[in-house]
Amino acid sequence: MILDKSFPPDPRVENEADTLIRAGHEVYLYCFDYSGTQAQQEDIYGIQVWRARMPKHIYSLSALAYTIPYYHWFLEKSLKKFVEENDIEALHVHDMQVARTVFKLNKAWRLPLVLDLHENRPEIMKYYAHVNSLQGKLLVSPKRWKKFEYQYIKQADKVIVVTEEAKQYYLKELTTNPEKFYVVPNSIRKSFYNNYQRSEDIIERYRANFTVLYLGDTGLRRGVRETINALAHLIPKIPNIRMVFVGNSKTDHVLKSLVVRNQWENHVDLMGWQDFQLFQSYILACDVGISPIHRNIHHDTTFANKIFQYLAFGKPVIVSDCPAQQNLIEQYQCGLVFKNQSVEGIAEKITQLYEDQTLYKQLSENAKKAIETHLNWEILSKELVQLYEQLDQK
Repeated sequence: MILDKSFPPDPRVENEADTLIRAGHEVYLYCFDYSGTQAQQEDIYGIQVWRARMPKHIYSLSALAYTIPYYHWFLEKSLKKFVEENDIEALHVHDMQVARTVFKLNKAWRLPLVLDLHENRPEIMKYYAHVNSLQGKLLVSPKRWKKFEYQYIKQADKVIVVTEEAKQYYLKELTTNPEKFYVVPNSIRKSFYNNYQRSEDIIERYRANFTVLYLGDTGLRRGVRETINALAHLIPKIPNIRMVFVGNSKTDHVLKSLVVRNQWENHVDLMGWQDFQLFQSYILACDVGISPIHRNIHHDTTFANKIFQYLAFGKPVIVSDCPAQQNLIEQYQCGLVFKNQSVEGIAEKITQLYEDQTLYKQLSENAKKAIETHLNWEILSKELVQLYEQLDQK
């Protein structure tokens, strides 16, 4: 496996590696060490981690990975050493940043190559602040990233995507063999909801409230501003409503200003980023989970991991009408859907779950059942195992 950042943490990489190790494979992971203090080789959870020490400026150059080849020139020597010294038999590239180096070197190795697309990187880059800056517009080209993404999808032996909608998107865009695609969503392992520490302080804090929880990045394209604005409609109907946001972004000052301007301090908790070990307690403390992301090609073809986290504890989920998450919620009847960016729509769905206890109970039961029988990592990762079984047979 080849990752363009430090490890740990990376839940997807860890989950995939653990699944493959349990299936009888040996997993070696090439990753970066920007600090110069980590062990160059280390066994973590059975993963043979091999770190390449990188100067910090290399991180900022990753945005130029398909503009200036310097980023890839810098990686070639260490990556070549990693593959050849460890007698690697198959390559698994995580995302697009480092793919150019791997595909180039593999012209000589001719190893089976799996491209694991964690997200639609060329599309989501269009929303990054540094890409939209004057300098970014001159140096970073999402269009060029897309060109290479399509090229590598065609060249890869297998391609992993996170949703069926992502698979259909690429099949519509490209003339390529649909059988090379495997869908492996970013779900949660059973241990997330079976083995955790419970914070009574957090649970007690919201016991008297009807609590709506948002976990994750709080960037504005994720619909958090519309969620807060829904309070104008909700407070008269649900006086004890509380919105809790666990996460952060560079635009948090916009949210804080919005709360203060409307005097909603008693109805909104902007908690900032919290220890991952506290997530289960925040979910237990809430009544409803929300994923209000705006529609775009990236959001339409991916799942927010928070959805699976909410469902694991039987919390009905309110989602915007991005197709991937809408299809999931409707298939398992475990939440409600509103039109993206609709403040009134968010308020309506929250009110519906507050007032209709029969509906709430049914959606809650369906949520738990969906995770236990269909949507946990141990079930959804079977396609990953099948992929490597096919490579083994070759």
